[in-house]
Amino acid sequence: MRLVHLSDLHLGFRQYQRLTPTGINQREADVAATVSRAVAQIIACAPDLIVVGGDVFHTVRPSNPAILHAFRTFSALRDRLPDTPIVMVAGNHDAPRTSETGCILRLFREIDVHVADAKAELFTFAGRSLAVLAVPDVPGIDRPPFVPPDGYEHTVLLLHGEIAGMLPAHAAPADRAAIEIDPAELHAEQWSYVALGHYHVYREVATRAYYSGSLDYTSSNPWGELREEREQRIPGKGFIEHDLVSGAHRFHPVAPSRPLLDLEPIDASGMGATDVDSALRARVDSAIGGIDDRIVRVTVRNIARHIVRELNHDALREYRKRAMHFHLDARRPEVLARRGKGEGAPGRRATLPELVAERLNERPLPAGVDREELVSLGLRYLQQAEDAAMAALPVLEG
Repeated sequence: MRLVHLSDLHLGFRQYQRLTPTGINQREADVAATVSRAVAQIIACAPDLIVVGGDVFHTVRPSNPAILHAFRTFSALRDRLPDTPIVMVAGNHDAPRTSETGCILRLFREIDVHVADAKAELFTFAGRSLAVLAVPDVPGIDRPPFVPPDGYEHTVLLLHGEIAGMLPAHAAPADRAAIEIDPAELHAEQWSYVALGHYHVYREVATRAYYSGSLDYTSSNPWGELREEREQRIPGKGFIEHDLVSGAHRFHPVAPSRPLLDLEPIDASGMGATDVDSALRARVDSAIGGIDDRIVRVTVRNIARHIVRELNHDALREYRKRAMHFHLDARRPEVLARRGKGEGAPGRRATLPELVAERLNERPLPAGVDREELVSLGLRYLQQAEDAAMAALPVLEG
């Protein structure tokens, strides 16, 4: 009894301003192509059960192309694997936050996909002695105890949510699920398998309980995911194949349509603009596979604002033209960061602009947001607010 567990497809995800020749956002097209490759691999696996852990779409109201692609994708699964049950739950990106708004996932019921979008539902398949308890990520849901029903040889818990204490620091504050679950609530040892959705990196959280991760890099912090995958030796994105009888477990990687490339960071301490330019050029020229058509980031630490302004911007424009997206993540010198925390001269309190700059420099940023521009914009808004406050003060006479 083999199941395939996939999650967090995020069809309709859009990023950057590049368009395909047909006018579709390039990243939206990339994600759709990745999902198509995953489905082809799943069909080749020919599992006995498919469970989808939510966030099929990136937004509650996805674009027409995203809906069409999803419908064709699951129709292909249904046509090629007609005897394989497909069970799906709504994730926090799928589920409307108002009761009068219907969930788009109900569309898939028309092609015999079992969907839990508004409440927990128990789907049973007597001929297989199989039961699947499906729990969507809906605020205020009447959540049943996570205990397998009696009378079934195979039991699966499928839910979209956040297992308390399991997510790393780079992910926890970025995209909160409505459901947070204590690991003990899962009763994982009682189930044949627990299929989780929400976190985008493949991860085991308990006995036979796994996040399958997403199929592509669609979170607000893909660089944190890339680092975690590298540190844990996870071969990128993909889906899980698990045998409910033998316990055989396999992660199937799915190649992303648009590879991410995190170049080796640069420590700009003591460097001038020409030195930083040379280091940037060396990173770009030595990138394995090159930077062309890829999503690229290079982090430059300990670089002052005036050095950033003096960089060779013609070269930066060249990198941005070659790459799908080139992000220069410039971070201020550590001595300024420490000073903002009151570790500078004795008795000196950090100014409000220093505190604002400190918080913006430490805040995790979505891919594509330039940190230097964000800090400059924040300080400019602060100055405008101070100027407006001064202009509003009454004029004292006498």
